[in-house]
Amino acid sequence: MTNEQLLFLDYLKNNLNYSENTIKSYSQDISLFESFLLKNNIDFRNITREDVRKFMSSRLKNKTYRGKNESPRSIRRRLSALKKYYTFLYERKIVNTNPFLLIVTPKKHNKLPEVLYESQIKKLLDENSKREDYLTSRDQAILELMYSSGLRCSEVVNLTISNIDFSGRFMRIYGKGKKERLVPFSDEARNAMIDYAKKLRKEILTKNEINPREQQYFFVNSKGGKLTSRGLEFIMNEIIKKTGLNLGFNLHPHVLRHTFATHLYDKGADLRMIQELMGHESIETTSIYAHVSKEKIKKEYNTYFPKESKK
Repeated sequence: MTNEQLLFLDYLKNNLNYSENTIKSYSQDISLFESFLLKNNIDFRNITREDVRKFMSSRLKNKTYRGKNESPRSIRRRLSALKKYYTFLYERKIVNTNPFLLIVTPKKHNKLPEVLYESQIKKLLDENSKREDYLTSRDQAILELMYSSGLRCSEVVNLTISNIDFSGRFMRIYGKGKKERLVPFSDEARNAMIDYAKKLRKEILTKNEINPREQQYFFVNSKGGKLTSRGLEFIMNEIIKKTGLNLGFNLHPHVLRHTFATHLYDKGADLRMIQELMGHESIETTSIYAHVSKEKIKKEYNTYFPKESKK
């Protein structure tokens, strides 16, 4: 890693208060670009718009670890990181020009998020609670909490015991940019979390000879360590396998977050309140939940579509 990169990452952390995950993503994006420049014998101080376009083209042809082409969304994120990086370099006179300012970002197609019907989320919670394997209570607590709070994947794995108020049913959450917010959760989530904390969590820590006072994170893996975002995604996949449910799409942690927001809006919650609960910086991000949900469409259709007249 170059001195310029280190200076930039330090700026993100200490001046902009970016989260560790965001800083890690920026670092990866810059490293990919640096590798491209090195491979093509291009000095990072003298890049052109054509160099940037070639980089974008090379990324669109790249295969991810899942064997799929890199998505336009990933390209947009990489461009955003590189624009900020080169703006940083230009303002500090490390480079003389910033060609990224003249690059048009690929158009964003607003795809509606996958959302569970109320009947589906009820079925998911019911079926998962019937499991009889070792990690059932932890997984149930995760499902109940994520559905009733809309936490991001990173916020779930970073949730600490000290930031949970069980009596008041509130959590102190540090989201993107380390912004603090208070988020409530349901009675069902509280009961599931307390059951997990008193039994399985305690058992896991004891089994792995970990002092409960030394493990601050609420959700732990089978070895008593802190969950990772990738680990949480794995848990969601395992829940579907173990319950045998078919939702029509993958149960990614974001599905529960989207379901939380959509169900709130369908019940009449104000977008500003949803924005606050979700930790969105802009109301525009929250406005995607103002779409008419599949459940509402179906209900309205069944109400107003003319049925066959009785003979």
